[in-house]
Amino acid sequence: MLALTDIWAIVPIKDLHDGKIRLSSVLTPDERALLIEAMLDDVLSAFAEYAGMRVLVVTGDVRVAEKAAQLSMEPLIEAVCQGESAAVEAATSHSIARGAGGALVVPADIPLLGAGDVATVVQRAPAQGTLLVPAWDGRGTNAAVRRPAGLFPLRFGNDSFLPHRAAAESTGCPLVVMRNDQIALDLDSPVELRRFLEIDRVTRTRRVLDTFNLERRLA
Repeated sequence: MLALTDIWAIVPIKDLHDGKIRLSSVLTPDERALLIEAMLDDVLSAFAEYAGMRVLVVTGDVRVAEKAAQLSMEPLIEAVCQGESAAVEAATSHSIARGAGGALVVPADIPLLGAGDVATVVQRAPAQGTLLVPAWDGRGTNAAVRRPAGLFPLRFGNDSFLPHRAAAESTGCPLVVMRNDQIALDLDSPVELRRFLEIDRVTRTRRVLDTFNLERRLA
């Protein structure tokens, strides 16, 4: 299948210093901030290496916008920070107005994402319809392609996959559910940190986590 070259990537991230509250039992606020930035760097690096689509980074953080611009990606600054779902839909509308035929949404906390994973997602996406990549536990949605981009609204949260699947099915268009171990692992909980640290993969996120000496905290 030929890759669909009119798909835009949308990466939502509120800011670099406020988030990952579920990790507060094992990480300090400063450590969480470093982790958030490292994961964003890994995600943006994957898209930069893929270099096959326009990337829109929606954020309320000037530093994030600067990172995006340095990688020739387009920052979309939120005047007022919204929730992730609202930010994604605002970015979707922006991409449609700029000519996007489809949209690939990937959160900024998928540290194992690689250029090859992005390529696979784009290649397997239907010409019209939806592709979803569930989180490792089957509850969340860690990547979503909609073509056309406004096919249905995305509503993110801890249990977004089944609602997204139902919404995609209700359109009557083809739906692809793709399993991908790299995309499936986001870092929201101590359990996911443990899973990530068991994987032998050099990433910015891994290098940062290795400086935290987490063995006792995760025991």
